[in-house]
Amino acid sequence: MNAAAPIGVFDSGVGGLSVLRALRAALPAEDFVYLADSAHAPYGERDDAFVAARAMAMAAQLHADHGIKALVVACNTATAAAMVALRDAWPAMPLVGVEPALKPAAARTRTGAVGVMATRSTLASRKFAALHASLAGQARFFLQPCDGLADAIEQQDATKIIALCAEYTRALGRFGSTPGAVDTLVLGCTHYPFAADVLRGLASPVRVKMLKVELMETGEPVARQTGRLLAAAGLQAARASGGLTLRSTGSPAALDALRASAARWLPQPVQA
Repeated sequence: MNAAAPIGVFDSGVGGLSVLRALRAALPAEDFVYLADSAHAPYGERDDAFVAARAMAMAAQLHADHGIKALVVACNTATAAAMVALRDAWPAMPLVGVEPALKPAAARTRTGAVGVMATRSTLASRKFAALHASLAGQARFFLQPCDGLADAIEQQDATKIIALCAEYTRALGRFGSTPGAVDTLVLGCTHYPFAADVLRGLASPVRVKMLKVELMETGEPVARQTGRLLAAAGLQAARASGGLTLRSTGSPAALDALRASAARWLPQPVQA
């Protein structure tokens, strides 16, 4: 593989930009190609077979069109459904997936209660079940499927985002710093960090000044792991570039929406 080649990143839509944001911050010399499967978004309410097939198609497209040197699957649902098949198909290429941050949340909680917001597919996956089971006794995890939230974020529907965040945080129960109250909230979908301000307002009301609910996402650990794998394979970029190509499987309007989201949410300049 060519060290000057870009790193491929894909998600069903704009959610993976939260991971791309961390990747670009940690690896500023690297070029990236971000592919949004907008024509088939969101993945979170699809079955495993459909998601696995789309993940394979996205990886194949990035490999064929851009000769990527590494692949980041910036989607919890696609990681759970397709990571084994992707590793089998491209055994020599560094591959990094994402998973809900249950382990760091269990280590950080002081009350012993962790809320988990994720898509229904992620929560129903065998990969998530194994992760959850491996942490038995370390914390109590309150699992909340968040139907429609990723799509609302995709559409930038502020009214719906607020309503759904309010509904799902209510369903999780009591937040706070007292024993048994949820003090750590795992954002188990890469879309959800883009609703973080709304969630902080709901989980940490201004009237309760001492209440601080920590939101856990996966972008920074994924960026660190990507850097480690590139270094181990001798594939680190030799010169600073930091280029970014944005692609979408959807309509020209979907690509325009992706560009607008990238300009809004990525702190570094977007040169697509």
